[in-house]
Amino acid sequence: MNDPKECGVEATLDLIGGKWKGVILYHLLGGRMRFNALSRRLGAITQRMLTKQLRELEQAGLIIRTVYAEVPPRVEYSLSARGRSLEPVIIALKAWGDENVLAGQSLKQAV
Repeated sequence: MNDPKECGVEATLDLIGGKWKGVILYHLLGGRMRFNALSRRLGAITQRMLTKQLRELEQAGLIIRTVYAEVPPRVEYSLSARGRSLEPVIIALKAWGDENVLAGQSLKQAV
């Protein structure tokens, strides 16, 4: 198990690790979103970083980028079947964070 290629946790974190990818996937659980809608939901992310993260998620087969031939062009992002299979993992991460991180912040602020 010393070979990183044999560690499922490491392989998964290579795909969804970092500050933004998991959050992008979380927001796409609710359905298709356009670039600007994602950008507004994420807040502090730059357009360049969002573009980079979306490209990496698309290359990993976790999201689908759909371009509509309209003027102006419309692009929507949605989860692929592979990306949707991460839903239990993402929901578990959110629950853990709500309980163990955000709840702790509330306790610190109350003191």
